[in-house]
Amino acid sequence: MSTLNIPDLLPMKFIIITCLMALLVLLVLSGWAFAFYGCFFDAGKRYNVDPYLLVSIAKVESNFNPQAVNINRNGSVDYGIMQINSYWLYYYRIPMEWIKNPCYNIHFGAMVLRRCMDANGNNLSLAIDCYNRGSKANGESQYVLKVYRSYKKIKHMVR
Repeated sequence: MSTLNIPDLLPMKFIIITCLMALLVLLVLSGWAFAFYGCFFDAGKRYNVDPYLLVSIAKVESNFNPQAVNINRNGSVDYGIMQINSYWLYYYRIPMEWIKNPCYNIHFGAMVLRRCMDANGNNLSLAIDCYNRGSKANGESQYVLKVYRSYKKIKHMVR
């Protein structure tokens, strides 16, 4: 009869911890976020932006709701999971059915964020604020803090 010793149990402990961490990530990225997980990573790779930052922006913008529509005070409208502003639809002549596609919406949001990063020398505070407020960005808005908090939580959970 053989007995198990502590070193024999370490791989099992690692597997259990890994499974629990994966479950936690699934819970955090549940619902819509998990459904579009691949889109965030594909868009991040394509536009050279942190996919977890894209997830954080989607969390703050729409709480991962791909059908979210919000009318702004200036009359413009924000659409989808990344809350793409109607200005961009007009500027790029994008059909509404495209922007309603959640993966396209995420990719478009990544492109907007990349433009903001390029325009602001990769300063993340300014780029995140630019994503939300365009040319009015100064990097000190409450929006930036919300995105940073969301990012910190998400990164902590996937470590």
